Amino acid sequence: MTRAERAARIAAARLYFVCEGLPGGGPPDELLDAALRGGAEVIQLREKSPRCAEEIVAMAEPFRRAADSHGALFILNDHPELVADCGADGVHVGQDDAPVPEARGAAGPEALVGLSTHSPEQIDAACAAEGPDRPDQISVGPVWETPTKAGRAGVGLEPIAHAARNATVPWFAIGGIDPGNLDEVVAAGAQRVVVVRAIRDAADPEAAARALRAALPGTVGAAS
Repeated sequence: MTRAERAARIAAARLYFVCEGLPGGGPPDELLDAALRGGAEVIQLREKSPRCAEEIVAMAEPFRRAADSHGALFILNDHPELVADCGADGVHVGQDDAPVPEARGAAGPEALVGLSTHSPEQIDAACAAEGPDRPDQISVGPVWETPTKAGRAGVGLEPIAHAARNATVPWFAIGGIDPGNLDEVVAAGAQRVVVVRAIRDAADPEAAARALRAALPGTVGAAS
């Protein structure tokens, strides 16, 4: 798949599910399949426990398999140098990780590079970037404080509203989003969301994913 094809798919996506390699201490296969059946179009392996390269590559196998089975994208969190070995469609980096052009160079020319943003200024900087410096996608948040981003305060809804007004790359709201507050994020202008616990910790992950997907707007603009 080319970068352009991948970029078109992430622009059309609305629900992005992030999961560690061993959710609950076990294999992720059933959870990933449930999330994808429910409507997730992107899955990300986010493994924050100390792991060697071989472990990350092994953990990526069920993610790649699930993505292939459901026609979804598979993104690796951090580790741009492992994108090819993991068979990932791209990598997601934070503000304190490898800069976008460096990540793009390590991940390969056909890989997507996503970037976390936490303020209107960071959103604007990402969207103003050109060439290899320009991310293919950004996340905006965390809207609310969440244990998956320990130590980072929630930024609230204003960056979401700012992105809705100004962003020129596809963007996803992230951070503490669940069925109970999704309507607030949508009202602020979000059309795409990233979730972890709302699906991972649900009694019925497939139903949770389906409910989230159904609550999102039906049409997604290329940059909104």
